Amino acid sequence: MAEIEWPWQYSFPPFFTLQPHTETRAKQIAAWKSLILEYYRITKQSIIDIREVHSSPVFNNATINRKLPSEMLLLILEELSKSGNATPLDKTKQRWLVYWHTLEEWGEIIYNWAQENGFTGSVCTLFELTQGEDTVNQEFHGLDTEVLIRALKTLEANKKAELILFDDNQGVKFF
Repeated sequence: MAEIEWPWQYSFPPFFTLQPHTETRAKQIAAWKSLILEYYRITKQSIIDIREVHSSPVFNNATINRKLPSEMLLLILEELSKSGNATPLDKTKQRWLVYWHTLEEWGEIIYNWAQENGFTGSVCTLFELTQGEDTVNQEFHGLDTEVLIRALKTLEANKKAELILFDDNQGVKFF
């Protein structure tokens, strides 16, 4: 796993407290959004459970004894949702899917790979896409299955692919 390069703000205690000044708060939220997306990209994680965030180093800087409050994280996740980089998984908004690329971007990345590697007109299993030898050097290798399915649905909506999901069969046909 790649090493996380923490931004300077991460060691600045006020970064973990919602700032009252509008411009400062906007910069703070933007910095948190970037940090979360970068952290989840590097660690290849996709799910944030607000009830468990304090066990994650991205939300808990033990060096300066600061933790991001759950209410502030929810605010940041709402902002990520507006940009297409997060979606709540439940009505209470306790669990979220985080995408370091929007679902449309993921779809295009996967579709471009399928075209470049001669997979148009053929079926790939979802396992092959995320765990197969053909995708080891691809950014979507190791991608969470739920994120993958949602990304492939964007391709399906654009008539570039068809999802095959029945019983234990999970695949996609690229057009």
